[in-house]
Amino acid sequence: MLHDRVLVRQDGSEGERRSTAGIVIPATASMGRRLSWATAVGVGPNVRSIVVGDRVLFDPDDRSEVELHGKGYVLLRERDVHAVAATRVEPDGTGLYL
Repeated sequence: MLHDRVLVRQDGSEGERRSTAGIVIPATASMGRRLSWATAVGVGPNVRSIVVGDRVLFDPDDRSEVELHGKGYVLLRERDVHAVAATRVEPDGTGLYL
């Protein structure tokens, strides 16, 4: 990984999903702008806020897809990540993480 790049693996499938009531929503259904969660599997040397294993929130419309060893990944810049969820964050932290 170079510079401020983050390689992530999306958590769920991008196909159909279910609502909280159990209704199946097809992948072709139009929705408003929806952010996605993914797990960081690689980070570049200039990434400051994300480590491998963190969950990151990003806009799936602003992404570059790549396939490595038959598996699909998304390549992002650190500035394109909206939030980071990590267990290493202190409970009285500064609010930089979720």
